[in-house]
Amino acid sequence: MIDNQIQEKVDLWLNSTIDEESKATIRSMDETELADSFYKDLEFGTGGLRGVMGVGSNRMNKYTVGMATQGLANYLLKSFPDQEIKVAIAHDSRNNSRFFAETTAAVFSANNIHVYLFEELRPTPELSYAIRELGCQSGVVLTASHNPKEYNGYKAYWNDGGQVIAPHDKNIIAEVNAIAGIEDVKFEANSAKIEAIGKALDESYIQAILDLELSPEVIARQANLGIVFSPIHGTSITLVPETLARKGFKNVTIVEEQATPDGNFPTVVYPNPEEKEAMTMALNKAIEIDADLVMATDPDADRVGIAAKNQAGEFELLNGNQAASLLIYYLLKKWKENGKLDGNQMIVKTIVTSDLLDKMAESFDVECPNTLTGFKFIAALIKELEGKKEFIGGGEESYGYMISDFVRDKDAIASCAMLAEMAAWAKDQGLSVFELLAEIYEQYGFYLEQLISITKKGMKGAEEIQNMMAEFRSNPPAALAGSKVVKLADYQSSEMKDLVSGNSEVIDLPKSNVLQFFLEDGSKISARPSGTEPKIKFYMSVNKPLANKANYDKVKEELALHIQNITTDLKL
Repeated sequence: MIDNQIQEKVDLWLNSTIDEESKATIRSMDETELADSFYKDLEFGTGGLRGVMGVGSNRMNKYTVGMATQGLANYLLKSFPDQEIKVAIAHDSRNNSRFFAETTAAVFSANNIHVYLFEELRPTPELSYAIRELGCQSGVVLTASHNPKEYNGYKAYWNDGGQVIAPHDKNIIAEVNAIAGIEDVKFEANSAKIEAIGKALDESYIQAILDLELSPEVIARQANLGIVFSPIHGTSITLVPETLARKGFKNVTIVEEQATPDGNFPTVVYPNPEEKEAMTMALNKAIEIDADLVMATDPDADRVGIAAKNQAGEFELLNGNQAASLLIYYLLKKWKENGKLDGNQMIVKTIVTSDLLDKMAESFDVECPNTLTGFKFIAALIKELEGKKEFIGGGEESYGYMISDFVRDKDAIASCAMLAEMAAWAKDQGLSVFELLAEIYEQYGFYLEQLISITKKGMKGAEEIQNMMAEFRSNPPAALAGSKVVKLADYQSSEMKDLVSGNSEVIDLPKSNVLQFFLEDGSKISARPSGTEPKIKFYMSVNKPLANKANYDKVKEELALHIQNITTDLKL
């Protein structure tokens, strides 16, 4: 027997103005399908919408997208009275993304808002660029990032090109929640208010990336650097190959089986460059042609994964912390060589990203503020310090990096360009990418990080995650892997407690459900429930000196064992 509240919601949809095909779909559902599709409303969270596509209040469809857009439109009209409001809209290669983008454009235009709609799929970072370049107050990209193929999503941006943050996020959520029903949404498009954008903006964006170049003479010498690139059926195929070619790289091999945008992602289980499986085809191609560098991006092209030959000559995936370290080291080194550092620069990273970046920044007399997890917080800090601090670049462990500030979100297009330049610079000095990484470790210490994600689905899973965090707060470990816990940072209570002296200090960041344990040996363990997936994530970071490159494998093995022992002690 179906729950009464679910049945009421089903009846509400059946008696509404939704299309007959959707009504027929609802009538054909069994009780399980009805429960899954209607047991709650698809929540418009601080980052927008994300969910499985289908008919129902708990699904991504024309009507839930329309209600989200109407709420955002209502907030924009209140926030910018007596102004012409402009928004930009982009979408990725996922199934229905174009339809959802056109639906979003229709609702905005029906509310007398001027819409810049990309002619076809484009990367998320170009949407951020478009908002700033076209003077928009807001923007939306239709994407579920690296989620499986049955998902889609809706990310909202503000006038700085960054994803919405407080107070706008909560205010938009309130406006979306105030939409009483589908009848409150204006779906009839005003075509006079919708303007197509495409190649001209591409050109402007690509040129901005090319202007970041730091070693043109190196690229000229290393034009034949062997690069394998895969867009994993996503949007980056529109811009990465052209950008690399215009930078001067002449030996770029595209993984043809993954070159065509396709929302079914037919060659991978999960279109995420963090996963080895998604990188397999690119790795095989690199082995075949003996490449120097492998790069692959997620469907909306804000994350990039890389691989290169290790000391044994075998291709090895680098994690997000390693790629960020290489990228930031190269930027800092070249900025210094080019006389661009004057003590007024900064890089920015998140609290769960490798502290190696902090050490590098300090050695170059560059500030390295840390933000909460998520690029929207990095963008917010850049906005806050605009005119006071010059932003060089930044990154987070989840394979997202940003160079310069003309985009205010993680940018795989600019990152691919700069990572290729970094690899060319290393090769010009007779170093492989891994040899450069080893040199960094020799200078600053060998930092090894590992992410452990534990999935807990459904209502019961959410409770289990809450209980795990509550237990860690009430009974924090005294020691892990034989090393004493000397500091505990609780971002929910905004308190950093020194467990040796008993002293506390205030954490000057927004409250967030994150805990960090700092060990006597320099290790750092962060626990954080995911904001977009039914997971709790543990970020492990351990380090020790690397006397010379010959000890690389031995030290790595020791650090990996240390992570394993910490994991055991945490009972993960």
